Amino acid sequence: MVINEKHTKEKKTIMETNQKTHKLSNQALGSIMMALQESLLNELDIVPILRGFELVETTDGLMVSNPPTVRVSNEKKITEQDLLNMVK
Repeated sequence: MVINEKHTKEKKTIMETNQKTHKLSNQALGSIMMALQESLLNELDIVPILRGFELVETTDGLMVSNPPTVRVSNEKKITEQDLLNMVK
């Protein structure tokens, strides 16, 4: 119950200061899911990928202008540097 009260107070504070809220577009959610899948499959940290995302505000919500790509034709193991390069 304490957590809900704290969350409600924080939400009211945001609304009172007229801060703009954003929602993720389906494309941004897909980009997060692709990054998560690659990180899990290769046992690598997802944080550098998410930090590298460049978000753009659209009418559909926030979109990732540099989504990760998935390599399917190469059997070579994907490294953490490969994942970092995906968001450059």
